[in-house]
Amino acid sequence: MREINFDGLVGPSHNYAGLSFGNIASASNAGAVSSPRAAALQGVAKMRHMLALGLPQGLLLPHDRPDATWLRQLGFAGDDDAVLAAAWREDPGLLRNVMAASAMWTANAGTVSPAPDTGDGRCHISVANLSTMLHRSLEAPQTARQLRLAFGDTRHFAVYDALPSPLGDEGAANFMRMAPRHAARGIELFVYGVRQESGFPARQNRTASAAVARRHGLDPADTLLVQQSAAAIAAGAFHNDVVAVANETVLFTHEQAFEDPASVYAFIRGRLPEAIILEVPAAQVSLEAAIRSYLFNSQLVTLPDGAMALIVPGECREVPAVWAWLQTMLAGNGPIRSVEALDLRESMRNGGGPACLRLRVAVDDAAYAAIDPRFLLDPARCDLLADLIERHWPERIAPDDLGDPAMWRQCRAARAALLAGLGFGAGEL
Repeated sequence: MREINFDGLVGPSHNYAGLSFGNIASASNAGAVSSPRAAALQGVAKMRHMLALGLPQGLLLPHDRPDATWLRQLGFAGDDDAVLAAAWREDPGLLRNVMAASAMWTANAGTVSPAPDTGDGRCHISVANLSTMLHRSLEAPQTARQLRLAFGDTRHFAVYDALPSPLGDEGAANFMRMAPRHAARGIELFVYGVRQESGFPARQNRTASAAVARRHGLDPADTLLVQQSAAAIAAGAFHNDVVAVANETVLFTHEQAFEDPASVYAFIRGRLPEAIILEVPAAQVSLEAAIRSYLFNSQLVTLPDGAMALIVPGECREVPAVWAWLQTMLAGNGPIRSVEALDLRESMRNGGGPACLRLRVAVDDAAYAAIDPRFLLDPARCDLLADLIERHWPERIAPDDLGDPAMWRQCRAARAALLAGLGFGAGEL
């Protein structure tokens, strides 16, 4: 059984509109000039790196942006350009929402329970509704189309539509799985937040988490609903994957990630005695430092030789307390044997690190063979992606460019060239 990371390709409309309240990086860079071409190439470089480590790599595609179809539901009429122009004149905020490239953070595409954990022995995938933020709530229909195309063989996969929107569900960014190995039956942890009277919003609803576990046919004895700490949310950990990540037997977490860490650790040790809980003390790495560096928004992966590696953003080098802690960890005899720092600065400035950019899907050989191969990567397809990006993605987008019809057309043309180059037919996505 192998785990595949399906990375979201940064779309041609990547911009800094600051739409995500509670995401400190997104808010602090609002209004800056973005570099969509550089952002997408940084993402491709990460995918190449994972392939070079000997890990399978998949791809999820940018959504159709700007989304004029959604604006028509609000009463705007005419062809696409007329609809977009009217929205820009009447309410520029609407135009900013339909230009968002946030689907690149595929950790929010859905929640995945692999076959060993489910009642019917299939891999179950629930599309996230992302209903807390307007720009993200537009994503579910296009995400569902992609996932149903990629994982369309119902002998091996079950793909569910998003939950009703009042139940905020933000996907695998608030989900962790632990097991003796990917192929073994595991435990699944669903992390939710509790809404506070003031401050940043809690974006994962407990009822939504319970519903996903139920529809996936999980054994309640192997499932835990975990409350994210109010302190973490208040500090800017808008998703659990900003303060904790798990892989096989290892939970790598900040001391203040959970409201009741002792009960979480007791559950893990009770169901998985070989578990290793690697807790980073707040006295050594503060929540502020963890969130600023995105230390925990890293990919914790098992390499082909069985060792674990931590794929961190380059910003971890720039926060002395974080880099010092990582070096001390590596000098010990712990389960994480290497740290790889990658440049994802464009994504990081919009509030997404290595873990945000990928959706983990563990499959056996038969299920792997059933995945639509157009969503799987090798070095040659990475070369193709890089060439398409170099030729079609905008070099820069300033705030006022969002209202420029030439920019809308370039974004649509770039996505069309990408789909054609990867072998997708008209109307498939």
